[in-house]
Amino acid sequence: MNNIQFNDIEAQRQQRYLTSTQRRNSNQTKEGVVVNSLIKDNANTADCNLNDTYDSLVISKNLKMPDKLYEKNISGEKSLLPISAIAVGVMGGITALTAFISKNISNNQNIDELKKLPDLTRNCALNEETHQALYHMIKCTNKKTILAGTGVLALTAMAFMGKTFLEGFRDVWVKKREADIQKNLQEKLIAIETQSFSGKIQIIRSMMSEKAEEFSKYISNDHEPILTNFGKKVRGEISFKSKKREHDNINNNNVNYFLIGAATFASIVGLGFAALKNLTKGKAGIETNIKATKDSIDKIIKAATPETFERDRQTLSKLFDWINASDAEIKDALFNLKGSPEEKKEFMEYILTKLKTSTTKVDSAVGGDGTPKPTFYSHVDDYRAFFYNYLLDTKNPYFKQLFFGITGLTAVGYSGKLAGEAIKDVQVKKINADTELNLQQRLVSTELRNFKAKKDASIQPLMKEFYKQVDNGKPKEELKVMADNILFEIKNGAPFVYS
Repeated sequence: MNNIQFNDIEAQRQQRYLTSTQRRNSNQTKEGVVVNSLIKDNANTADCNLNDTYDSLVISKNLKMPDKLYEKNISGEKSLLPISAIAVGVMGGITALTAFISKNISNNQNIDELKKLPDLTRNCALNEETHQALYHMIKCTNKKTILAGTGVLALTAMAFMGKTFLEGFRDVWVKKREADIQKNLQEKLIAIETQSFSGKIQIIRSMMSEKAEEFSKYISNDHEPILTNFGKKVRGEISFKSKKREHDNINNNNVNYFLIGAATFASIVGLGFAALKNLTKGKAGIETNIKATKDSIDKIIKAATPETFERDRQTLSKLFDWINASDAEIKDALFNLKGSPEEKKEFMEYILTKLKTSTTKVDSAVGGDGTPKPTFYSHVDDYRAFFYNYLLDTKNPYFKQLFFGITGLTAVGYSGKLAGEAIKDVQVKKINADTELNLQQRLVSTELRNFKAKKDASIQPLMKEFYKQVDNGKPKEELKVMADNILFEIKNGAPFVYS
């Protein structure tokens, strides 16, 4: 390499210091050498042709390019249409939503009071213990709330740092084990890759041995030329049976798709009839339950007394609502109710109004009194809540035991969960590595068959050309040139062993 660089530098130096005349003479000398060597000598040859080149490189005459080379599949530009459709669709949806809101404003003025939605109190849930502690520190600033809140915040920070450390330790341990697993996998894959490599070498040597023995029949002086009847003698020639099989497979797949579709459609229809039948059975059961409920209503009405009036009113209201009774059915059922006409009228109006009302108020213990203002409540499911309670009253032994017990259980449970997940991840990676190793081992034979098939596809056209020239009576010397180049192609041509 250094000599080459030196010669290049020397040549550059010589060219740099040549005069114009010297450079012109030097170029003319080089042109003369090239012309005399490559043009004039060849021009004086009595028979100038490429016959030797055709034989040496096994070049076929009048061989067309594959039709696929000239296929042009040009599709229109459609990639922007989905983006445009989404943008227009979203804006159209927003426009429709604003129109709906505008229409709803005017409709609200004409809705019956019994159908309107109730007022809703905004319930702000303090489910995080830190939020609850901070709320009490702000609402009631005293020694206990500040001490308890500060303790909860400190415990939260300690828990967060401990969680971060354990998760980091787990990730590092899993990563190291994964590295060991990958190292072992790569070590074991060497043997498998060696099998594939040696198999390809063996395929090449076997093909060279087979073809060399075959060529010897037409090239060796010990044998007379054999007419091959071109097109029937080529070994390994691609048969049309495979194409026919492929066509049959496509037809079979189409039949299978049709059968699957027909079976699916039949299943849908059958399940639909079964669903309708089930609904019919369910309807009969509903009618039976409604009849039984009506009988219960009649019994309650007959047994009603002024003392049970309030209780009966609640029960009858639920039963009428359950069977979705009409106004006529309610009036007919309550006609036999004991009591004064005023009480019966008031009770009937109460039932009809309650059934026509679309909404009901939520219990004040859960949702407030309905005033549209914010309210706060706390529902904490957190181990830190017991620490907060303990700090509020450290003299209560139960608070102390609950804190240490539940906090310890939470810590052990979380640590066990991390350890279990880490072991699970490592075991899964081990099993996946074994599966990958097994797959690569099974793929060796597939890779060798693939390599052999591609080698055959590369050599078969050359073999066809060789037998064609045998049928045409080409001399053995020229056939030997073709055979040598076919064997060279088998050894060094694509697909390559190292690929």
